[in-house]
Parts: sequence; structure tokens; C-alpha cells
Amino acid sequence: MSFSELSVWTFIMVFGALLVSMLIASTLKHFVPARQKTLIPVSVLGGILLLVISTVVYFTAGEYLFNLPVFGNGADGSMTGMQVLEVITYHCLGIGFIASGMRNSKKKFTKQRAGEIFDSGVTTVNGYLIQAFAGLIVTLIAVWLLHTDGMISAAGILLAFGFGQGTGQALNYGRIYENEYGFSGGANFGLTVAALGFLVACIGGVIYIAVMRRKGLIKIDTSVRRTTLADYEDDNELPAVSSLDKMTVQFAVVLAIYAISFGIMYGLSALIPSLADTLFGFNFLIGVILTVPAKAILNKLYDKKVIKKRIINNYMMDRISGMAFDLMIVAGVAAIQLPLLATYWGVLLILAALGTVLTFWYVNMVSKKLFTPYRHEQFLAFFGMLTGTASTGMILLREIDGSYRTPASENLVYQSLPAIVFGFPLMFLAPYAATSDLAALITCIVVGVCFVVLNIVLFRRNIFKKHFAVQAQGEAGETEATADLADDGNPEIGGSSDEKND
Repeated sequence: MSFSELSVWTFIMVFGALLVSMLIASTLKHFVPARQKTLIPVSVLGGILLLVISTVVYFTAGEYLFNLPVFGNGADGSMTGMQVLEVITYHCLGIGFIASGMRNSKKKFTKQRAGEIFDSGVTTVNGYLIQAFAGLIVTLIAVWLLHTDGMISAAGILLAFGFGQGTGQALNYGRIYENEYGFSGGANFGLTVAALGFLVACIGGVIYIAVMRRKGLIKIDTSVRRTTLADYEDDNELPAVSSLDKMTVQFAVVLAIYAISFGIMYGLSALIPSLADTLFGFNFLIGVILTVPAKAILNKLYDKKVIKKRIINNYMMDRISGMAFDLMIVAGVAAIQLPLLATYWGVLLILAALGTVLTFWYVNMVSKKLFTPYRHEQFLAFFGMLTGTASTGMILLREIDGSYRTPASENLVYQSLPAIVFGFPLMFLAPYAATSDLAALITCIVVGVCFVVLNIVLFRRNIFKKHFAVQAQGEAGETEATADLADDGNPEIGGSSDEKND
């Protein structure tokens, strides 16, 4: 191997193009007045810039930008630039989730706040379900009645992955559908759904904020969060600079967990070869699950004084996940090959329109009924997340709650655990749905039933009002009885001020 060979520079050139595109997008945001008024993330805009350039290069030079020799054309057996983009999207999804999952949390929630976080997780899963149900209806009709060439009946479920979970999962399942079930252009289909979702999140969010401001129901939060040293590190952490840099330690922990998740996926796929692609599609989920024992082991080592300095730094883990998600988004959008989607544009636009309307309606209804004190903040957080990513939800939320006065931001962060608990079994339906047209129809029915059941769980307080009213009265009675016992047992605490003076 010679360092002068282009294959040596493939990854560097691709990463360079992705990062430079985001720098250009950030510059546009700063200097173009019209751009400053939009909330489209810089990573999405950077990806769109590369997508436009790549499409122009395709129609003029006959090849996509990232398949040119400088980015790797696969001539010597190495990956093409487009394949590198997909690899970056895939791995950044897992790395980003692991970094987020490794954050320490000392938060203790009241029963009410725990209930709101639980409801947030169930709402998230219901958002996936309503998107999957609507998407399956559209593609079942497209395949059965319109006989759309190259499409499979299960393709509509990619609406839930593209809108609900973002670029990485849309690519994962799109690629599985393409490789295993014959969905022509499945990876590009999923990536395009995800890109449309980001645009819906930002444009729809801006319109909602403008309308609500005009009605006087919300106002832009211009307050600035005060930052202290506690925002960047906790007590008794590793020093920022020593014989081993603190950021190096954070990366080492994340990649070690990711390597273990690879070992698990590789071992399971060796035992069940037919599920290899499906198992490796869960790279992010297995990584997140592994963060739970990893944090438990670290905490035990802290308690036993085996490790005296705390290793994990929340601020740096946020930066790792932030960079991973930025790269995931810009690479995912740049990897779209528009000419391959020529026969699917009608279906894609219908999916995007239907997904937007249903997500808007459902999230608005839930926020109004269950999160009444901060319904607008919660709506923007949910809508941004269920059409883009959690980061998009935070971008919209910051417009009206920049100082995080409401619990909406916490709901967005901590809803992931109940969402995984309820959503994990449903993710196995996606590969099954692609096995046949009948399987897609059965999956659609199952998804619809699950949506109804989980909504009964979500609106349990409204449906079973009498039961919860009696329970609340019982808890109030127990509280009063406890207070009376305390008064009898310690008159100095429970007595009047006159009695205390006597």
C-alpha cells in the first residue's frame, strides 16, 4: 500500500466534504437574513447542499459526486463514496445513542413527574404506530391497486423510521428491505423520507410558532441560560488534562461499549444467520442497553473506591453524541440518489403529507389533554422529535423555552426508557412485514390494535376517572392520618404557636 493511493484518502475526503458543507451552511445561516428566520438545522442544510451538488454532477458527468475517484469509486475493491456515507450514517447512529445513554443522572422525580415522563414515552411510541399504520395503508394501496414497480407493501413502515426515528434507522431498514426483500432503492427511499421529515419539522414548527404568537398564546423566550462550572463537570471528576486527555477517555468508553455490542450482534448472527441483517440493524439499541450495566459497574467501582475519580463527563458525552448525530444527518441526506426515486415521488409526497397531518393532530391532542400547563412547549418538543430527531425537538423548544422553565425538555430526554420498553417488541414487526403482502396487511392490523391499546394506557386517567379519584382520596386520607400521628407523637411539631410558647 502506498499513501499516495486515493483509497488511503477516501474517508478523509468524505469527512472533509461533510464538515466543510456544515461550515458553509453555518455561514449562510449567519449572513443570509432569510436563513436566520428558519430553524432548519445546519446539518440538514449542509446535507441538502451536498445533495444538490451531487445531483448536478450526476446529470453533467454521469456519476454522483461521492462516486468520483477522489471520494472512492470502488475500482480497486474499496468502498465507493456513497457506501462510505452509508457507513458513517450507520455507525454514528450507534455511537450517538451510546454517548447519550452514558450520561449520569442524579435527578429524582416526584410521582407526578414520573407519570409525565411515562406518558411522554408512550406518546412517542404511539407516534411511531400512527405513522407506521398510515404508511402501510398507503403502500399497500400503491402495490395492490397501482402496481408501483419495485416497491414492496411494507415500504410504508419506513415512514415511522424516517419521521419518527431519523436518518440512521430509516437507512437501516431501507437497506434491509433492499437487500433481503427486493425493494428497489429501499435505502434511498428511507433516507428521503427522513430528509422530508426534517423539513416538515422545521417548516411546520416555524408556522406553529408564528400562528401561536399572532394569537398571543406564546412568546419567544430571549432569556439566556447562565452557565457555571457545574454545567461542564461534576465533583471529583478526572482532570481535563493529564497523562490521558479527558475527551480520549470518553471516546474510549463509548467505543468500548460499541465494540461489545458488535461482538453480541456478531455472535447472535452466527447462531441465527437468517437474522444477521436484522440484528445488525439494532446496533443502536443493543448499545443503549449495554450502557445500563456499564454505568452500574462504574458506580459499584466508585462505591468500592477501586476507581477514585469519576470517569464519565456529561458535557463531553453530549458533545460526542452531538457530533455523531450531526454527521449522521449530513451524511444521510447527502447519500440520497434522487434519480433512483423517480417512480416513487408520488408515494413519497403522499407519505410525507399524511405523516405530517396525523403527527400534528395526534401530538397536539395529547399535549392539550395531558400536558395542559405547558402544552405548546410539549407540542413543539414532540412534533420536532416525531418528524426529525430529539435534537430537532430541542431546537423548536428553545424558541419559546430557551431557559427550560417547563418540564418539556426533561420529558424529551427521559422518555427514551419507556419508549424503548414499549417500542422494542414492535420493531421486530418491520422485517416480518416485508416477507409478503399478507404479512404487511397483518402488521398493519397489529400496529392499529397496539395503537388503540397504548392509547388506553395513555389516557387511563380520563377513561378510568372513578378509579383514579378513589385512589387519590385514599392517598389523601393516608397523608392526613400520618400527619395526625405525627401531631400526637410530637406536640412541639404539630401544636400551635401558643402551645409552643407555653
